Amino acid sequence: MSNLIPSGALRRMLLPPTYGRHITSATEFTILSVEVWASGLVVNIHLPSDDTPEPRLTLQDHFGTEYTLQESASVGSRNLQVFTPSVPPGTRSLTIRSADDGDGRPVVTFAVPLMAVPEAQPDPKAAGREASTAAADDSYQPDLRRPA
Repeated sequence: MSNLIPSGALRRMLLPPTYGRHITSATEFTILSVEVWASGLVVNIHLPSDDTPEPRLTLQDHFGTEYTLQESASVGSRNLQVFTPSVPPGTRSLTIRSADDGDGRPVVTFAVPLMAVPEAQPDPKAAGREASTAAADDSYQPDLRRPA
């Protein structure tokens, strides 16, 4: 299994304001959290059992930005789904919908705290690399990190 963690810095961890459980005739799952990374979003999902199929989700922010599923992996009853791009500056909310439902009703809506600028790098060499790759942080980079 590849490492699903997007490149760049972890900017925020969003937790559901209410219990993010979703049950229909087609699927059942619980949204545990959303990680906001510099290059994308990771949705952490709990499934009721190991053999439950992973849900098909759609994400949209209040600007109307559609997020694209890049990769997904399940380990036991846990499912991680990676979406791109990351949330743009000024995003106020992020809504997750179930594509398994015919009407695509909302599962959970997160308030997104203000994220003005990326965190500064303390290492001057790292800051130089960050400046030269700033454009790369704005989009998904398929260079998955492997364990050492």
